Parts: sequence; structure tokens; C-alpha cells
Amino acid sequence: MPRGVARDHDDKRAALRKGAAAHFARLGYDRASMTGAAKECGVSKALLYHYYPSKESLFYDILDAHFRELVEAASEARDHGLPGLVRAILEAYADADAEHKLQIDALHTLPPEMQAPLIAQQRQLVAMMSDALRAERPDLDADTLRALTMSVFGMLNWVYMWHRPGKGLSREDYAALAADFIRSGLSGLPGDA
Repeated sequence: MPRGVARDHDDKRAALRKGAAAHFARLGYDRASMTGAAKECGVSKALLYHYYPSKESLFYDILDAHFRELVEAASEARDHGLPGLVRAILEAYADADAEHKLQIDALHTLPPEMQAPLIAQQRQLVAMMSDALRAERPDLDADTLRALTMSVFGMLNWVYMWHRPGKGLSREDYAALAADFIRSGLSGLPGDA
């Protein structure tokens, strides 16, 4: 009779993703190993392989979980307009610096069939931000809206590089500042841009 799934299966997978993400981000995905990831997680390599048959499958699961959390947070914040969406994204990024770095640096290393669902989730985030910006400025043409949407993500995506908890603005204060900055910039654009 096959063994059932342990009650803490999902928690173990989440802990393995977190530890492996830190290892992969620190060394770079291409140089990181499953042995190093197991050591980072404080488990045996055999246990890591019990949950993930390959480094690639582990990496995919790290990014998939990260994107699912981002999309869920953004979806829940949609009704709160641009400020709510900016705050939700930054809050979702708060404990995901390693995952976020991997998204930026190494997503492209996955085979196309593994990239496709992750890119689809990225596009959902982009569409939600674009909708929030369009709600602020319905007169924007498509090219300007796309450029502004990507500019907003340019601001938000690099917070992990410079923000340190307990130093300077809190993440929540930065989210409010960023939303105000974006709104001010939108209001300063010429009409029918």
C-alpha cells in the first residue's frame, strides 16, 4: 500500500522552496546545486530529491509559488485602486527578495514550456497594473500606457536591491510614497498622451 502524503507536506515544500531560493539567488541559479540547496535547507539531498526530482523542477516551483502569491495579492487589492495595488505588490515582495531576484535573473533559463505558465502569471500582474493606471488616466494611448506600466514595475521590482527593513522608510511608507509619486506623474502628463 502506498504511503500517504504527510500532514506537513505543503509546509515542508514551502520551507524547501524558501531555503533553495536563498541558495540559488546567492550563488546564481546556474552555479547553485541541489547539494547546496539541501544544505541551505538543513535537510539531506535524498529528502530534497523526494520532494523535487530535479533542480529545474525545484526552481520552477519556487517561481510558480512566488507568482501565484503575487497574483493573488494583486487580485485582492484591485478594488483599492493604484495605491492598493502598489501596496499589495510591495507587501508580497517583502519576504521574497531571493525569489524576486531569481525571477529577474534566471526565469529565462527554464525551458520554454516551463516558462510559459510563469510568463502568463507575469502578464496577469502587468494587466492589473495597466488597468489601475488606465483607471487614473483613461485618456492614455496604448503605447504610453504600456511604457508607464513597465516604468512602475521598474520602480517596484528593484526595491529589494536597496530597501533594508528598519532603515529609512518602512515598506508601507515607501508604498504610499511610490503610489503618490506615480499618481503625481500621471496627473502631470499632457492630455491624450
